[in-house]
Amino acid sequence: MAEKRPRGSFCGQTRREFLTTMGGGFTSLALTGMLAGDGFLGSQAVAADGVSAFQNPLAARAAMAAPKAKSVIFLFMYGGPSHVDTFDYKPELYKLDGKTIQVKTAGRGGKKNEGRIVGPKWRFKQHGESGAWVSELFPHLSTCVDDITFLKSMTAESPIHGSAMLMMNSGRILSGNPSMGSWVNYGLGSMNENLPGYVVMLDKTGGPISGAQNWSSGFMPANYEATVFRPQGDPILNLSNDRGMSRDEQRTLLKHLNHFNNQHLADRVDNSDLAARIASYELAYNMQVTAPEAVELHQEPEHVKRLYGMDHERTEDFGRKCLLARRLVERGVRFVQLYSGGAHNDDNWDAHADLQDNHNYHAGNTDKPIAGLLKDLKQRGLLDETLVIWGGEFGRQPTAEYAKGTGRDHNSMGFTMWMAGGGIKGGMSYGETDELGSNAVTDRLHVKRMHATVLHQMGLDPNHLSYFYNGLDQKLVGVEGAEPIWDIIA
Repeated sequence: MAEKRPRGSFCGQTRREFLTTMGGGFTSLALTGMLAGDGFLGSQAVAADGVSAFQNPLAARAAMAAPKAKSVIFLFMYGGPSHVDTFDYKPELYKLDGKTIQVKTAGRGGKKNEGRIVGPKWRFKQHGESGAWVSELFPHLSTCVDDITFLKSMTAESPIHGSAMLMMNSGRILSGNPSMGSWVNYGLGSMNENLPGYVVMLDKTGGPISGAQNWSSGFMPANYEATVFRPQGDPILNLSNDRGMSRDEQRTLLKHLNHFNNQHLADRVDNSDLAARIASYELAYNMQVTAPEAVELHQEPEHVKRLYGMDHERTEDFGRKCLLARRLVERGVRFVQLYSGGAHNDDNWDAHADLQDNHNYHAGNTDKPIAGLLKDLKQRGLLDETLVIWGGEFGRQPTAEYAKGTGRDHNSMGFTMWMAGGGIKGGMSYGETDELGSNAVTDRLHVKRMHATVLHQMGLDPNHLSYFYNGLDQKLVGVEGAEPIWDIIA
């Protein structure tokens, strides 16, 4: 006759037996990894061959060459800001406003040989000792031009959002490839064992087209994929406890749990996948305590918050993200990406209808926070070691998309991005588009040249940093390789 179990038993176990099994089993894996990593166990965790010592995939690694930068902050203007209305001054467009002329364009509406010119809707002025031309859209950022290099001859392979986003983030127009932040963390590891090495913060309206493929680790292990941070509340979902315990109480509980689990330690871990999971569990434990502290912006002085525009409703959201980005790179996060714009249509910079309403809105939301970020990094001595990138997936055409209105179609044949800090020269422009801003004509820069520059500044050789997959030594810059933009490197 089968033994009767008490009411409330689970899978043939009492509640007490179930909790004992879970407490002494699952959680001991994380403890085993932590103690083995600190040398407390006689048998060190090993790789799948049963001999080689297991190496934490997120452990910091030496750079291939002397790095100019320690961290990257990528300010992604999703939707494609118009370069001829922001940083690429084209006086001829003002004269040709409203006229239909012969000009080759290619966008979501296909290829065209003529179009109606839309003159810039904002005036440009020269700023700084460098005399850089900046439109009225960016009154705050215009005060930082002597720390910026404008890349005015960028080109990409696709004028369609989804594939262009993937190219800007991963170097390919197809999904399934590691993003730039994943490559940086694969090459260098993390400088902070308690925080992710790669963080993404999305716009409050939602994520961009192609979604998580833009920050995926692709064919690399999931360790290198970005962690999505929320700038308010719990920074990482599913990490906070639901018991209302304070951090001191959590630490005390963990200490008692570890003492209990010490009686159940496994002597050896002989599976590399399991060992990698243990490293992930350890990171999760550490993030539960560390990540909330990183987003506690009340620790920042009020004058710093004002610098980022957090005292105004219009700029508070992006200002919060920029300030959090600074706090993360201070704490050793290698790669932080902030998205301005999300979802579809005018929720991002995709100005197909009313260019003025669209760009006034998005530039107004981001101008002061971005300028505040650059100034704050500089005054703290962090700009020299933090590479800041600004740009979208492409630019916009000099012509109108429709018979009426000021909307512009996509333009991947010539557009502007900029870089600052991290060993990049300030106060210069590189490359040119034609007199209409339609095509890059001087010192053309493929997106991969920008990627190569980022890797180089981080101390990685873009043409030798590789990951073997599908029979090839895969690289961010492609198997054919790409050179950094040497002329802009200090």
